Order: sequence, then C-alpha cells, then structure tokens
Amino acid sequence: SYDRGATVAGVVGVGRLITGMDRGLQGMCVNERRHLIVPPHLGYGSIGVAGLIPPDATLYFDVVMLDIWNKNDKLQITTLSKPERCNRTVENSDFVRYHYNGTLLDGTPFDSSYSKGSTYDTYVGTGWLIKGMDQGLLGMCAGEKRSIIIPPFLAYGEKGYGTVIPPQASLVFSVLLVDFHNPKDGVFLEHLEVPESCKRRAVTGDFVRYHYNGTLMDGTLFDSSYSRNQTYNTYIGKGYIIPGMDQGLQGVCMGEQRRVVIPPHLAYGEDGAGKHKIPGSAVLIFDVHIIDFHNPADPVEIETVFRPEGCNVTTRNRDFVRYHYNCSLLDGTRLFSSHDYEKPQEVTLGANKVIEGLNSGLLDMCAGERRVLIVPPHLGHGESGARGVPGSAVLRFEVELISMEEGVPEGYFFIWHGEPPASLYEQMDLNKDGGIPADEFSTFIKTQVAEGKGRLMPTSPQHMPSSDPEKVIADMFRNQDRNQDGKITPDELKLKSDEDQEKIHEEL
Repeated sequence: SYDRGATVAGVVGVGRLITGMDRGLQGMCVNERRHLIVPPHLGYGSIGVAGLIPPDATLYFDVVMLDIWNKNDKLQITTLSKPERCNRTVENSDFVRYHYNGTLLDGTPFDSSYSKGSTYDTYVGTGWLIKGMDQGLLGMCAGEKRSIIIPPFLAYGEKGYGTVIPPQASLVFSVLLVDFHNPKDGVFLEHLEVPESCKRRAVTGDFVRYHYNGTLMDGTLFDSSYSRNQTYNTYIGKGYIIPGMDQGLQGVCMGEQRRVVIPPHLAYGEDGAGKHKIPGSAVLIFDVHIIDFHNPADPVEIETVFRPEGCNVTTRNRDFVRYHYNCSLLDGTRLFSSHDYEKPQEVTLGANKVIEGLNSGLLDMCAGERRVLIVPPHLGHGESGARGVPGSAVLRFEVELISMEEGVPEGYFFIWHGEPPASLYEQMDLNKDGGIPADEFSTFIKTQVAEGKGRLMPTSPQHMPSSDPEKVIADMFRNQDRNQDGKITPDELKLKSDEDQEKIHEEL
C-alpha cells in the first residue's frame, strides 16, 4: 500500500477480505502493528493470483492499523475541562468562536486554528460545518475543552478532503470554545453588588463616571480604566459609547458594581477593535463600578441634618459667614476638610469666592445649622476638576454654619441703617476747616458703626491685614478723595446711591 501511496479501507469480517486478513485484523487497536503469516488455505489457495501470487503460497503481511469505525458509531465526546460558571451552553443557530487541533485517529495532524493565529468562527446547526462538529459543539460552555471523535460518515466520508484527510477517515478534534452568542441576544446583566441606599438610578442623558475591567469570555483582559488610574466618563443613552454599554448602564446606582455581557452586534461587530485587542465577533464582558453620576440639569441637593429651634435670621448673599466643612467624593474618598486648619472657613456669600454649589448650599442657613450638600460638577469644579478633584466629579459636603454677619450689597463698603444725616459733610468735618482728612473720615465712620447707624462690609481679624476694617475705611476714603490730594472737599463727597444715579443719566 505504501507503493500506491494510499491506505486500504474495507469492512472486516463479512467476506470481502481473504480469510486470513479477516481473522488477522480482529482485535487490533489503532496504531497497533501486527505481523500476519497467512497459510495458503486462508489466502489465495491453490490458484493464487496470476502474475503476482503463485499457487499454495504462504503470505506475510506487515500491518499497521490507522483507523476503525462502524456504521453504528456515534460521536465520542470527552469533556477535558469545564469552567465552574456556565450561565448558558451552545445551541443551534448560535455563532461560535473556537480553537481546535484536528488529527486523524492515528494522531496524524491535518489542521489547527492555533497555527493560523485566529479562532474558527461560524454558526452551529446551519450546515456550515461537518455534521459531527455541528453536533459536537452543542451543549458546550464558553471556556470548555472537549475531545470530539467523528466517524467518517459524519465528516468527509468516502471522498475525504483534499490531500490532508483520506477517504473514510475518522477525525479527532480537540476543541476550546472561546465564546459564543446568538444574533438575537441582547445585553445580559448580572447585578453583583447594589448599595442598600439607592436614591436614584441613572437614565438616558445622565453623565456617568465609572471604573471598569473589560475581558473576553475566556477571561483575556483587553482594557481597564484602573490601569490608567482614572475613571471613564461619558453620557449614557446618547451614542457616545457602544450600544451594549449604553443599554447596560441604564438604571445603575451610585456605588453599584455590575457585570455587563455584550454580544458583538451591540459592541464592535465582525471587525472587532484592533487597538483594544478585541477580535471580530467577540462577546465582551465589562465589570463596572459606578463612582457617581449626575444630570446637567441637576441642582444642589440639600439635606438638613440639624436646624436650631427659633431660627429667625438666615444667611443671604453678601453676608459674611464662618463655617466648618468636610468634602469628599461620593465613593467616600476624603478630599478636604476645614478641621485640618486652626479656624473655620470664612467667606462673603455671593462674591464668587467659593464654588457655586457650595455658595447655594450655604444660603438660608442659621448659625449652628448642619447640612449635607451634594454638588454636581457644573456647580462644582466642572469637567476639568481642580487640584485634588477629578474632572466631572460629584462632591459631597458636610457643612456646619458657625456664625454669620449681615453683609452689604455688592459694590458697597458701608451702608446706612436708616437715612444718612441731611448735613453729612458738616458732621464729617469735625474741625470745621472745610476739608476732611483721612483721620477725620475714619473717626466719623467708626462712630457711626459704634452707634449702630450703619455697618461696614464684613471683615475678619482672621483675614489677611489687607481685609481688615481699617483697609475698608481707607478704600472708602480713597474713593471719595477724587483728586487724591489727601482730603475730601464738599464737591467730592457723594453717596454711592447718588453716584449710581449719575451713571444712569450718563448712559441715557
């Protein structure tokens, strides 16, 4: 048979072979070698074969068994390994991606997907595979390894395949199922860890910040936000991310950990994504941890923890306030605290000295009141963030108002509690010499404050020296001393209300 370059195939024990060969092959295993000595009466007898085997010849055969099958054979499936978790197994019409080594029954290799460097990708049960493989893949889990022995009538039969698979050859496939999906599949969610306190769930139009690990079904990591040490930030439901993730993040809670399994038609499709090492037709698994989310229309969320009884006076813009605060991210990461310093924080409300959300949250408070403020980024530090604050972060403030001083309107250094004196200049000119120097001006203003007739823009001795009351009065004097000659004349002294009226006339 070696001379002919072709194996011999035949049915044993039904009289199609010489009796000696029929008997000599009985009980042989694949790859077994036998030396058969066949006497003439079990060979070609007294007749022989003309020109080839003389009469009454004893025959010697060196035989190696390459393949055995029976028409009643079925697939032989052996599970070599199986993952612990298996939510679903292969069914007809599924699209599978698998690696394989293919050998003949005697171990001769004929094909391997590993040598090509890519999986074999196809539909199951639709006639695209040989019948034995169509059947042998059914019931497999992603990550499962099987040995599938296929008789020739469920493979390439009498014709074989090209030069690699002989006629009537049984095939042995060692298969590793990498992943599979069905074109009808949607996104599959596993809610791994949902916080007990979930006041609101994300919806289309929300901006979400989350960490993720992205793996293929065989566990291969293709991308991770943790490796970059920054969250992935995006709007959901608006097409900025793959459709499967747009769907998979709907309804998440802050702090939730969720697994999102996405079929390829809702991910990167048949082409995959080279830069992310995602093969074509790959199922993607994202393990996500939601840090926070907000909507661009969100206001500051205010929760009053404690409000003193008999609260009559509350903060307004332009008031000067002292307060303590703790600031953190919604995942509990501590950012800043006034308790790290000796004294409370101080600010004039409405003067653009703190972020808008904190300013809003400090309004309408009583001294001694405590609040929790949830500040969305558009009222905080925005998309860019700040030193120590990530971009687009929602902030949580715990604030306690220590004290407050009633403020003055914007642009004013001093306001009268009632009507100013009719003869203001005469009262201010203490020595009646027709000019008001800085010391006379300062003495007069301090007297008005002491008698409760007016108040200065609030300042604090804790502030820098440039912000103390003396500085405020000096600024007031400099504004009134129009020609900067060191004294105020009757022509120069004007109330701010009169100045504002003059400006309106000028504009008209």
